[in-house]
Amino acid sequence: MSEAGFPAPVLFAAQLGGSLVAILILAWFARLLGLGGDVRLSSADEAKELARAALCGFDPVEVGLDRAGIGALLRDRQGRVMLLRRHGAHFAARMISDHHGARLDRNFLTLSADDARFGTITLDLGAEAGAWAGSLRRLGS
Repeated sequence: MSEAGFPAPVLFAAQLGGSLVAILILAWFARLLGLGGDVRLSSADEAKELARAALCGFDPVEVGLDRAGIGALLRDRQGRVMLLRRHGAHFAARMISDHHGARLDRNFLTLSADDARFGTITLDLGAEAGAWAGSLRRLGS
């Protein structure tokens, strides 16, 4: 018996139930606010919008969208190339200045930006992977 006069198993069950209810309320509230989740690019237009927001004056004309939506390569009229990649619940962007961080493996193009903190990403670009890899060789020349 506890100090309140209830058996210990009943108090334990009440605490457990209360904790579960609190967790479910917090999860519902996080979902209501749109927190967490699996963030992915749903279209080339969305990737273009994110690229424009990342760098003023960057107006993409060509997009290589990863099949899973985890990233994209974008090129503007001036030939500059931007890499978009998922970073937590958002997307981060970096300019690609040369081809030294690029590696092609069939439909997959592995890239790393000049900024080492940005890390490396492998994009599944399908049949476009070879064309993107070839075009990256012309950067910085």
